[in-house]
Amino acid sequence: MIETNILIIGAGPVGLFTVFEAGLLKLKCHLIDSLPEPGGQLKEIYPKKPIYDIPGYPSVLAGELVDNLMEQIKPFNPTFTLGERAESIEKQADGSFLVTSNKGTVIKANVIAIAAGLGCFEPRKPPLSNITDFEDKGVEYIIKDPSIYKDKRVVVAGGGDSALDWTIILADIAKEVTLVHRRESFRGALDSVEKVVELDKQGKVKLITNAQVVGLEGADQLDRVLIKHKEMGDISKEVDHFIPLFGLSPKLGPIANWGLNVTKNAIEVDTLDYSTNIPGIYAIGDINTYEGKLKLILCGFHEGTLMVQSAFKYIYPDKKLSFKYTTVTGIDGLQ
Repeated sequence: MIETNILIIGAGPVGLFTVFEAGLLKLKCHLIDSLPEPGGQLKEIYPKKPIYDIPGYPSVLAGELVDNLMEQIKPFNPTFTLGERAESIEKQADGSFLVTSNKGTVIKANVIAIAAGLGCFEPRKPPLSNITDFEDKGVEYIIKDPSIYKDKRVVVAGGGDSALDWTIILADIAKEVTLVHRRESFRGALDSVEKVVELDKQGKVKLITNAQVVGLEGADQLDRVLIKHKEMGDISKEVDHFIPLFGLSPKLGPIANWGLNVTKNAIEVDTLDYSTNIPGIYAIGDINTYEGKLKLILCGFHEGTLMVQSAFKYIYPDKKLSFKYTTVTGIDGLQ
C-alpha cells in the first residue's frame, strides 16, 4: 500500500503544479493518472501546440510546459501511479482515505485533490465491428513501451500530433511502419508532417492518405488490416500491430459515483478553498465548477495553491501554518 499526505488524481499541469505548492508546505504527494505518462492532455493530445496565457511565457509549447513543471517539482520527490484509474474510495475513521485503482493498487492519503481535467480519458475507437476482439492482441490505443514494436510490422492510423510523432519514433524501431490518414492534410505540427513525408520518400515509412482502415482479420492474434483507398480501392496488408490514434474522449468515470455534488459532469466546490461536499476531498482545475469559473491552466494553478493551504490545516489541525516566500527562503530551505 502506498501512503501519502495528498493523493492527486490527475497528473496534468494543474496536478503537477499542486505538487510544488504542497512541497513548499512539506506535504508529500502521490499522483495517479490513467494515461501512461504525466502531462494530461498537454502531453498526450497536443504536445506541440503553443500556449499563450502562462505568466512569464509569451509562448510555450504544451509539451515543454509539462517538462518544465516536472523539473520544478523534482526537489519534492513526488511518486506516480500511471496507466491506472482511481476506481473506488473509502473514508477511514481517522478522516483519511483509501483509494483503489482499476488494477488493484491501494493508496492511503490524508487528503484527496481531484485534478482530473475533463475527467479520465478513454481512447476514441474507430468504428470497426470486431476491434475489441483484438485489443491487447495486436490493437493498442496508447503506446506505453515502444520497444515491443521492435522488428514488427505496424500500421498507425490518425492525422494528429500523436499519430505523426509515433510514426517518426517507430520508424527507427519497427520493421515496417505505415501511416494511414483519411485526408491529405494533417492536423499535427507542420515540422512533424514534413518529417513523415521525408521518411516516406526515403522508404522508411509508408504514408497512405485519402484512406482508412475498414477491417481487421486474424485468429487468436491480429495479422491483417483492410484499408479502403479513395482511388486504389481495397488494400489488404499483413501486420503485427494496429495503432489507431484518434485522440482521447474525456469522461468523469468512477468519480461520478463517489458521492460528490456534480453538475453537468463537473464537481461543485467552495471557492474559499476548492473543497467539495466531502471534507478532505478537493477539486481543482477543469474538473470543478463554480460561479464565474474559467477553464484556464493559470486558474487551476491558483486553485491548487489555495487548496494546499486548506489541506495542511485539514491534515494538521493543531499546527500553525507559517507561509513563506520562496524568494526569501529558496527551495532548499522549504524542503
